[in-house]
Amino acid sequence: MRRLVMLVMLLIFGTAVWAIPNRQANLFQLFILQARQDLELLANEQLGEGVRPDGWTFNTDLESPTIVVDLWFDNELLAEQIYGANTRPPDWFGATSGNQELLARNVRHDLEVAADTVFGERIRPPGWNGAPPIYRCDRTIQNLVRLLDEIYNTQPDTADNVFNYCEALRQEIENDLVNIIFSAPGTGTPADSAQLPQQVLAVRGDLERLADEVLGLSTRPIGWTWSQGDDENSPTLADDLNADLNNLADTQIGRDQRPPGWVFFVPDSLAAAYRNLRFNLELLADTLLGEDVRPFGWQGEDPLNRCEPATQALTFIAQINYGFTIDETLQNASDFCNIVDFTVNSLTENPPQPTEEDIEDAADREFSAESLNAFSYLDVGATQYMGIMPRGTEFRAWYRNYGESNMMFVTGDGFGLYVDRRWTTLDPDIYARLPTLEGVRPLTFCETLWCNGPGPTPTPTNDGPLVALLRGDGTTPVAPPPSADQIREEGRTQVSWNHIRVTYLLDRVDLGVVQVALEICAEPAQISCEPVVRVFDNNLGVN
Repeated sequence: MRRLVMLVMLLIFGTAVWAIPNRQANLFQLFILQARQDLELLANEQLGEGVRPDGWTFNTDLESPTIVVDLWFDNELLAEQIYGANTRPPDWFGATSGNQELLARNVRHDLEVAADTVFGERIRPPGWNGAPPIYRCDRTIQNLVRLLDEIYNTQPDTADNVFNYCEALRQEIENDLVNIIFSAPGTGTPADSAQLPQQVLAVRGDLERLADEVLGLSTRPIGWTWSQGDDENSPTLADDLNADLNNLADTQIGRDQRPPGWVFFVPDSLAAAYRNLRFNLELLADTLLGEDVRPFGWQGEDPLNRCEPATQALTFIAQINYGFTIDETLQNASDFCNIVDFTVNSLTENPPQPTEEDIEDAADREFSAESLNAFSYLDVGATQYMGIMPRGTEFRAWYRNYGESNMMFVTGDGFGLYVDRRWTTLDPDIYARLPTLEGVRPLTFCETLWCNGPGPTPTPTNDGPLVALLRGDGTTPVAPPPSADQIREEGRTQVSWNHIRVTYLLDRVDLGVVQVALEICAEPAQISCEPVVRVFDNNLGVN
């Protein structure tokens, strides 16, 4: 009777699955539905048509907030029936993250592992949906592919139908990532491109120590390329090192016989060459001398060099992007690489959430810049001049003016003022991301030594060599200023200085002058403006 009830329920739920047209489901929903269908097929094969373990959820409701969790739960219930209570294969993922997409990814991987057990490796029944071959790869490879896309906007080119897909994918992404990582100097990781030649030379030194240990001092196989005195500047350093490493392996292990995990040499990338040469040398040393047994003076002291290249790559990504550090107390652990691999996979799948303080610090760094001798003002209209903000003065930008204006409100040590963005180091794209001043009136102040105001914007009206030249002997102006009647007769309107927008184009610190462009505006708000085409000096009576 129970079997009949379960069969009826399965048919009802199965109808619900097929009633949802695939074209109406987004890609993630389709992924979930196909995984559910495959799980039901696998359960039918293992337990019998319609028979399910107690607690089976049958959840196919795409609107259900627990649809992914229920999929995982049912998959684990079935795994108990296939493998036994609390027993799973070594490559089982299980639940490693609360992220819904990652949890669904894990279920898809584990479904394929269970299907290999039930149907036979690579054998699937009619109606099996399956998934792209990446879902059969190990957890580290899948996380590397994900982070390549999310952080570095790089997608692999390995074709789905290539032989031994996961291994081909591993080689591609490891080489992509090693170049990305080694091109990020100053990260505090061992991946520093400036040190690569010296690091490759250190591998050469360790190879010579290993050869001395197993062959005898200064005894080398025929064809050995190394000559005393060669240095990191040799253009064939990495190639010669690879040739000698393989030469030693041939003589000690057997021609073309290599330890498990041996990786290919990458001649066109010094970063990838170093990583692979160091890893292979450590493998060979473990094989010839015993695990963790090394000759005196061995320079490969970082235990991470002995871990698989994929683990190394994921570790460096965790160091660069998530501040991961390896606990020094673990470095002598016999299962060091397994511990590191598990830890960095868990960290990258469950990255620490930024605190409010972290978010604020990131915003402060993004909107911080320096003055390039910018004129500073108490108002956005640039009518209350407070002095030149000295070059190199650091500030944090908060708001920008409307439209095409370049004025922004900034704060720093002892001031809160408006400056023109063009006279600072702030990038225009970052300026554009600032919130506008709409509905905001920041409190302006200036209490530093360079503050000198408020006052009018400095203009060259009554001193300097040009004035002396025009005035001759310093007598009265050569022409009287136009009267108000003359201005009206010419169809012009007299406005205050507040209607003038000043744009600073060039600062000549050596001459103590600046070049400016003037615009005259209909309103003091300086929104609708047009270029000033003529300037009349009242003191000199000249244009």
